Amino acid sequence: MTTIDNKQLWDSVLGEIELAVSRANFSTWFKNTHIVKQESGIVFVGVQNEFVKEWLVSKHCKFILKSLRDRSESVRGVEYIIATKNIKEERGGAAVQNQKTPYTQELPLQDLYINREDNLNPRYTFENLVIGPFNELAYAASQAVIKHPGFAYNPLFIYGDSGLGKTHITQAIGNHIKAEKSGKKIYYITSEKFTMDYINSVRDNRGNEFKERYRKYDVFIMDDIQFMSGKDKTQEELFHLFNTLHENNKQIIFSSDRHPNHIIGLEDRLKTRFGAGMIVDITTPEYESRIAIIRHKIRSSGFSMSDEQVSFIAGTLNCSVREMEGILNSIICQSRLKNKELGVAELKTLIKNSVLPKKTASAKDVIRAVSEFYNVDESTLFEKTRRKEVVKPRQIAMYILREDFNVSYPTIGEKFGGRDHTTVIHSCDKVKKDMKQNIALVEELAQIRVMLT
Repeated sequence: MTTIDNKQLWDSVLGEIELAVSRANFSTWFKNTHIVKQESGIVFVGVQNEFVKEWLVSKHCKFILKSLRDRSESVRGVEYIIATKNIKEERGGAAVQNQKTPYTQELPLQDLYINREDNLNPRYTFENLVIGPFNELAYAASQAVIKHPGFAYNPLFIYGDSGLGKTHITQAIGNHIKAEKSGKKIYYITSEKFTMDYINSVRDNRGNEFKERYRKYDVFIMDDIQFMSGKDKTQEELFHLFNTLHENNKQIIFSSDRHPNHIIGLEDRLKTRFGAGMIVDITTPEYESRIAIIRHKIRSSGFSMSDEQVSFIAGTLNCSVREMEGILNSIICQSRLKNKELGVAELKTLIKNSVLPKKTASAKDVIRAVSEFYNVDESTLFEKTRRKEVVKPRQIAMYILREDFNVSYPTIGEKFGGRDHTTVIHSCDKVKKDMKQNIALVEELAQIRVMLT
C-alpha cells in the first residue's frame, strides 16, 4: 500500500472510532496516531508513547482490528509501535522509535488473529472465563455440548444483555471442540454477516453455493440472531440450514440479547426449533462474581490492588462484564500514569465519570429527566398519541429503563399506560438503530444520563 492509501485507511478507521468514543477519549488516545506501514498483512500503528500503546492494547485493540479488517480484507493483525510524525512522514515515511519493542512483547500476536476459516478468536477460552451464579447455567450447558456435540442440548441458545459474555462462551465452545476434536469443522458468524452473504448470493446468482457453504460444518455458531428480525428470506434460508444440520447431528449454537420468544419478526417455526434444545440466560454478575471478575482482570493485567479497593469497586459497580473491564482498564491506566495506588476518593471520581447510572433511580425519575430534556409534559408520555414530539421522548425513556436499569419489557409497558411488551421492544430497537445513524441522538442520551446521576 502507498502512504496515501495508509492515510485514507486510518482516517476512515478514526472516523468510525470518533463516533464510538467520547470526544475526550478520542483526543487523548487516538488523535496523534497513524499507520506507519503494512507488512505481510500486519498494520503497524504509530503511537506517541508507551502509555497510549498500553491503553490501546488493553482497551481498544479488538475494535481497531475489526475496523481495519472491515476496510481491508488483507489485514491479519495489528501491532503498536512508538513513532512520531515529522516532515519525513509527509514524504512517505515515519520517524519510528523503539521498533524492536512491538506489541508482540506484551501479548502474543497470534491472540489477535481471527482464523479466516472459522472466524474464532483464540482469546475466548474456558480457561479465562470467570464462572459465577450469573452465568453458571450457560457454562454447565456449554460443558455438556463440548462433551457430546450434536447430541446434548442441540440447539443451544444463550441470551442476555450486551456485554455479559455470551460471545465468550459460544466461541469458547468452538475453540475447545477445535482443539480436542481436530477433525471437526467449526464456523462462527454473526447474523448480520449471514444476512449479507445471503443477499450477495442472490445478487450474484450463487444460491446453491451459499447453501452448500454452510452445510459442511459440524459446529455452527451464530451470534446476535435478534438482528435477523423481519428478514423473512434470510430466515427461510436459516430454517432450511438448521434442519439440514440438525438432522445430521451437527451442533448448532445461537446467542441473542433476548429470549427467542421476545424477538419480534422472528418466524414461529424458528422459535419452536430453538425451544426444542436448551435456552439459558446470562444475567448481570452479583457482588461475589464481580469480586472474582475484578481479581481475574487485575491478575491477567499484571496489576495489583488491595482487598479494600477490590471490595469498593465491586460494591460500587453494578454493570455488565464488558463495562466493568473498561472501567478497570481506566483505573489501571490512571494508576500507572500517576505511578501510585489510587485512593478510594480517586476511585469514586473515576467510576462516577465512567459508569452508567445505577438502579437507584426510579422509572419516575427517568420519565421526569426525559420530559425535562425534551421540554414535554410528563403526562403526554402516557397518552396513546403518535405525535412525533411525544413518541421520541417516550421511546428514549423506555430505552433507558431497559438498557440502564434492566427493567423487563412487560414492566416498562405497564408503566407507560399498559402498553404491550412488543411495543416496548420495538421502541428500544428503534432507538438502538437510530443511534448508529444519528450522533446527535447519542449526545442527547449522554446528557440525559448525566441528569440521572
